[in-house]
Amino acid sequence: MTIYLLRHAETDGNATRVVQLPGAPLSARGRDQAARLARRLAGAGIARIVSSDLARALETAEVLRAAIGVPLDVDPALAERNYGDVRGTPYSELREDIFAADYEPPGGETWAVFHARVDDVWGRVLRVAADADGHLAVVTHGLVCEAILARHLGGAPDDDVRRWGNTAVTIVEPPRTVRLLACTAHLDGGAPRGGAV
Repeated sequence: MTIYLLRHAETDGNATRVVQLPGAPLSARGRDQAARLARRLAGAGIARIVSSDLARALETAEVLRAAIGVPLDVDPALAERNYGDVRGTPYSELREDIFAADYEPPGGETWAVFHARVDDVWGRVLRVAADADGHLAVVTHGLVCEAILARHLGGAPDDDVRRWGNTAVTIVEPPRTVRLLACTAHLDGGAPRGGAV
């Protein structure tokens, strides 16, 4: 059993560096990225997809589902950290570092609440993967990917969350083996690192 941990494709908010709004759809470039991701994973043996309910992740997951024809489940707990009143603000206008360990967004989630949610959903993901008749694709968000890596896969937290490019592919062999980390070779036409999918 393998889990393909995937970050969603690009939105206009990603491109213009704005704290994401929940309903932000994929940009034209993002739709192309999602199609490239789907082509990359078409022969990977994925039997089921689980996605965040936020528009950018769900739209990415729908492109993948259409390409490989497998069931798609939605789990709201895979959503990005809720930044509350800060959502929709350009990063250039932020007065605080929203990624700082002590930052609590007004009307949003603390890191403790976010991490508890991710811990809980990762347990569910592992159970779904164990029951799947093939591999599982999980379409989520950069901070969720980072939390899973740091808290469940033995990776060190990375202060540079940009490591998780849009449609980054991380291949996990449960319980803790990371075979490929945040690979976006499909976006530049290159071969995946390490000969992996």
